[in-house]
Parts: sequence; structure tokens; C-alpha cells
Amino acid sequence: VQLQAFGGGLVQAGGSLRLSCAASGFAFSNYPMSWVRQAPGKERELIATVSRRHSTNYDASVEGRFTISRDNDKNMVYLQMNNIKPEDTAVHYCNTYVGFESHWGQGTQVTVSS
Repeated sequence: VQLQAFGGGLVQAGGSLRLSCAASGFAFSNYPMSWVRQAPGKERELIATVSRRHSTNYDASVEGRFTISRDNDKNMVYLQMNNIKPEDTAVHYCNTYVGFESHWGQGTQVTVSS
């Protein structure tokens, strides 16, 4: 299983970013995918999940601002981040469970300036 997140960067509060995650090495369309973030000095936090059939769930901290989506033809998962806040500053990872094991890829840093 390989997961590679990209698309992060420096953004002003109130701005937008679109994160992407390229997945390979497993039957992507069969598994839910999630975005998880880790802010400095804090534990990892699950913020969004998309099921095999594209149903979604969000943490309260991002609901209404972020949208998770997937493209099963391209083995990609996305996180559209709107109305970004300084507290969204974190390394963002995509994540999935395959073979009873949690898999993480290299994260992408999102830094929000106020």
C-alpha cells in the first residue's frame, strides 16, 4: 500500500487549498479513505472519511468548510479546504485500513497565516 499526499502550502486565513492523495498497491475502490491531520504538539486527528460508495463523514471542526471526495478511476482522494482557519495548520495525511492494518503515506504540510 502506498499513499502520497500533496497540495499543501502556505495560505492566508479564509483562503482555500485542495489536497490530493495518490493511492496504489491495493484495490482502491474497495476501501474507505480518510484524511487525518496532526498539528504541532498534538495527536493525529481524523477529519474526513469517504466510503467506497462516496458517502462522507466529517469532524465537527471541519464540517461545512472541507469536502472529501474520491475518484475510483484514478485511485485518488481529495480534500477541498475552504474558509481555512489558523487552527487548520497541520501535516495532513491520507489513510486507509487494508489487511487489518492502518496505512499512512507521506503527509503534506498546510500552514495558515492569520
